[in-house]
Amino acid sequence: MSKQVNGFSKLDKEGKIKWLIANYFNNDHAFERTLKRYWNSDAQLQQLHDEFIENTISNYYLPFAIAPNFLINGELYAVPMAIEESSVVAAASKAAKFWLERGGFKAEVISTTKIGHVHFLYEGTHQALHDFFTNAHYSLLQATSGITESMRKRGGGIKSIALIDKTKDLDNYFQIAMKFETKDAMGANFINSCLEKVAETLLELAGTGLEGNLQVVMSILSNYVPECIVRAEVSCAIEDLGNINGIDAKVFAHKFKQAVKIAEIEPYRAVTHNKGIMNGIDAVVLATGNDFRAVEAGVHAYASKNGRYSSLTHAEVTNNEFKFWIEVPLALGTVGGLTKLHPMVKLALQMLQNPNAEDLMKITAVAGLAQNFAALKSLTTTGIQQGHMKMHLMNILNQLGASFDEKNTIAKKFENQTVSHSAVTQELENLRSN
Repeated sequence: MSKQVNGFSKLDKEGKIKWLIANYFNNDHAFERTLKRYWNSDAQLQQLHDEFIENTISNYYLPFAIAPNFLINGELYAVPMAIEESSVVAAASKAAKFWLERGGFKAEVISTTKIGHVHFLYEGTHQALHDFFTNAHYSLLQATSGITESMRKRGGGIKSIALIDKTKDLDNYFQIAMKFETKDAMGANFINSCLEKVAETLLELAGTGLEGNLQVVMSILSNYVPECIVRAEVSCAIEDLGNINGIDAKVFAHKFKQAVKIAEIEPYRAVTHNKGIMNGIDAVVLATGNDFRAVEAGVHAYASKNGRYSSLTHAEVTNNEFKFWIEVPLALGTVGGLTKLHPMVKLALQMLQNPNAEDLMKITAVAGLAQNFAALKSLTTTGIQQGHMKMHLMNILNQLGASFDEKNTIAKKFENQTVSHSAVTQELENLRSN
């Protein structure tokens, strides 16, 4: 049977599954049973999920967890996290508890500007294009007034519009660069609608008022948002760090700082360092219905803003004070998208006391900072695997098909032992042979 298919999107869910079974699973209906186990028994809720995207056949679950005890700017939060990786939530929770007893986290939004471009080619004199844009500037903005009206009432809208000459990088290439304030919305649809209207108007005006050929290539927002920045930090007197895993506070503080410095100058380390930060950030972004792919892309571009990929976090030890902070671009929203549709997203936002976009930026940045602190605390003391593998123990036991009683017995056995897949496998075999 050919695996090529026409009209797949027109098949109902049962039809899509039957086609998959026939073409990719040798008519093994265990596949169908697995898919249907993850259907929601509430038909209305299942339909809602089916309509989020195209060609749905089932739901893909991720654990939804809580990291409590986050004291941020004097207010306590239980932070929702959706993630599959062992030890992330535990690490964040431990870091939150650690800093709860030392004044908590401080966070501030530095800026909230987002950016988009109309990318176009122009064959003509630069002066002619400059004069044309100067005259067309008002008309281009005015063309978007119907789109921006609602946003302007909320205090947002278009902040600026500028002509950018990029011909040194690519022949005949120019941009109309626009900056936006989208308030509590992430704003992708709003920005793209404005940009497309500007592009349409640009072509209309150029057709009658500009000598030379102008061709619009595309109009799209940028997920690189270096002007949508949030800062989060923790600090305390060095002695208040206490004895950490048997290491003196002063020794720990300086070792911690050196670990951060290594991530600042060594890209191989920086990538893993920042991945750990994104464990915390992505988990909150996903739990609150935001676009973690856009956040990831923007964050990693920002980590390279100085020409070399580097750490997103920084540390200082001065005048007997330990300080650890992050500055990170986060374009997040608390209205629009799935925020009013997905029941778990609504629950997550309610749990966070219905934050506005700036509050969510602060909470999310703090989650990333907490995750990084926990990772560096382990790396510079006991090593990362001790804690991680203990949290991974249940995954290993589930892979090996351990029973409830076997899990309890082996978990007790490894309370004070290093966890490894081979050691757990051997222990389970010993248990079963007795």
